[in-house]
Amino acid sequence: MSSAILKVEALDADRLVRILWDDGEESLYPAVWLRDNCQCSCCYLDSAKARKLLIEALDVNTWVKHLSLMNQRKVHIMWPDEHVSDFEADWLKKRCFSQKSRAKLQKELFLPECQYWGSNLQLPTLDFEDVLTSDEHTYNWLSALKKIGIVRLTGAAAQRGEVAKLGKKIGFLYLTFYGHTWQVQDKIDANNVAYTTGKLSFHTDYPALHHPPGVQFLHCIKQTATGGESEIVDGFNVCRQLKEQNPKAFQILSSTFVDFTDIGVDFCDFSVQSKHKIIEVDNKGQVNRINFNNSTRDTIFDIPVEKVQPFYAALKEFVDLMNHKENKFIFKMHPGDVITFDNWRLLHGRRSYEAGTEISRHLEGGYADWDVVMSRLRILKKVVKNGN
Repeated sequence: MSSAILKVEALDADRLVRILWDDGEESLYPAVWLRDNCQCSCCYLDSAKARKLLIEALDVNTWVKHLSLMNQRKVHIMWPDEHVSDFEADWLKKRCFSQKSRAKLQKELFLPECQYWGSNLQLPTLDFEDVLTSDEHTYNWLSALKKIGIVRLTGAAAQRGEVAKLGKKIGFLYLTFYGHTWQVQDKIDANNVAYTTGKLSFHTDYPALHHPPGVQFLHCIKQTATGGESEIVDGFNVCRQLKEQNPKAFQILSSTFVDFTDIGVDFCDFSVQSKHKIIEVDNKGQVNRINFNNSTRDTIFDIPVEKVQPFYAALKEFVDLMNHKENKFIFKMHPGDVITFDNWRLLHGRRSYEAGTEISRHLEGGYADWDVVMSRLRILKKVVKNGN
């Protein structure tokens, strides 16, 4: 719905512009912000949706010399240096500085809705070919991935190359030292514990990188007859439980930097080191990423000696919570299944299976960055919801 302005005035003493809207709401805009965001061709490159005005050229103490309202739809401002700016009502309304408006816009931009789950998860499932060929199905896939953290796609061909198709659908895959895609199967002299037949405990992938991949794809090409079941847990839900049951343990895991390492040869030779807090929180205290892989947690531990034992106690409680039967969901992938999941939120594992003379279990994996996934999701939301 188009916004209309009933009244606009400059509050010179505060260097603000006040707008009264037709819905009764009121908005305040700092003069310096308005000048910084002038939409004229001298200050803004519309083809790139990018600001041209330099901070060096911005008077941070600017004020409004002249102000007028045009047809209730546009605010016209003349600045002290005679520069002129015009602002559309809808553009201004969207960027109102009230807490309510800011929260609404942040929700639209980042889609923060999070649906917790445990062993009762109803695993969202879509058809692989539908996702590749239909914008609506792709949107449903990515929106469920963002909200629930995992989606199963069925009906992919039981051969290599299917993960790359998903990468192309969203934009591109995330290249790592293991390649654009990688093969999870039993290997002699394995350079990763995933390339063995043993049990894999709950972990996120690649905390040895300072920016671990946000989304993971695992495509089942061949499955062993016995064993090899997948286990997943909603890490955000477990963090919530830990914070309620043992705030001290949560505080330790969300404040202690842990060293991770990964050394070997694959796509190329590598020697990777990073430092992460196992539970990462934002400025509001909300968990936004989990960084934990016990196999690549380094023997080097850069903390005072007296803090080591409390850290282990906190970590053990966190892992024990993950393994509660109420929290973990167990399933077995079948050839043609592609599991897509949030590597910053979910921790995943695998039950052991027997080694044979031939490869009995083969998954192809790949990663995508959340920035790439969210970019495609925003574009598709506009296409699917608005029809353009």
